[in-house]
This record gives sequence, C-alpha cells and structure tokens, in this order.
Amino acid sequence: MAKKKDRMDGEPVAIKKYANRRLYHTGTSSYVTLDHLCQMVKDGEDFVVRDAQSGEDITRSVLTQIIFEEESKGQTLLPVPFLRQLIGFYGDTLESVVPNYLQATMDAFAENQDQLKRSYGAAFDPEQSIQAFTKLAEQNMAMFENAAKMFSPFMPGGKGDERAPEKSGEGAQIQALQDQLAALQEQITSLSKK
Repeated sequence: MAKKKDRMDGEPVAIKKYANRRLYHTGTSSYVTLDHLCQMVKDGEDFVVRDAQSGEDITRSVLTQIIFEEESKGQTLLPVPFLRQLIGFYGDTLESVVPNYLQATMDAFAENQDQLKRSYGAAFDPEQSIQAFTKLAEQNMAMFENAAKMFSPFMPGGKGDERAPEKSGEGAQIQALQDQLAALQEQITSLSKK
C-alpha cells in the first residue's frame, strides 16, 4: 500500500466504492479489498465507505459484507439462533432499542476481554513467571526440609534415638505418630521404586 496522506486527527479515512465493486482508500491513494478493511477494523482504524457516484454512506452494508465473508470462511461467531432472533427484531416494536443494547453488550464484552487478556498476560509474563516459580520452589524446598527432619534418625524418638519414649500419655502419642510416619515413609519409598 502507498504511504498514508495527512488527515485531521479523529477524522475517519474515506473509502470510495465504485460501481465495479472496487474499494479505493483515499488515505493511501490505493485500491483495497474487504480483507484490508477487515484488518483496519481489527487495528482500530476508523473509516467511512461512500458510494463513489452518489456519495451515500454505505459503511454498514460493507461491514455486514465483511462479517458475511468471515462467516463463510468458517469464522462462525454468530450462532444460528442469534441470527434468527436478530432477524425477528426487524419491524418489531423493540427494533429501535436493539442497536443500543447490542452496542452496550459488545462494549462490556470487549472490556471484559481486555481485562482477561491483561490478567492472562500477567500470568505468563516471563519475569512474573520466574518469580512465581522461584517462590514455589522455595516453598517446596521448605516442605521437603520439614519432611526430611521428621524422618531424621537424630530426632528424639526417631530410628536412631536410643531413648525409649514413655508409653503412656504424650509419649505414647508421639510414638504412635512416629510409627505412622515411618509407615508412610516406607509406602513412599516403595511407590518411588515403582
């Protein structure tokens, strides 16, 4: 495409549609396709399509044509029940309310989508990911060290401890917990060998 001509900020680009169905981008002084216009929409570029002969604003019909083209390529965003409902509103008493409602709904959806993208992007930001993984590794090491201390033979009442714990009251409870931990350790060892 040719270089864009200067235009006033906020003023939409004028696209002229000729009788031969060709679209002329006045900003770049070049012919464009519906795919180009579709990309302009995705890029947030504002444009107005006018019939080259009559000057009539035909932006709505061209945008509808872009939607039709995208849907025919398999990009099905509009479910059949929605299309039926939309068609049903033509000529209905609520016909004047529908465009504002759809616009408000799409604005809310776009805002939620932006929020989700920001949250998702933050979750997969390399720097934040490294910090999260580092924190997780530190937590895992602390848990591993605590578990290792529980199975250490040098802990009171452990396998290497020569003192016999008291068999009644608190000592019996400690011995029972140590026996359970020893059994769990044996289970973990046998599972890791498998």
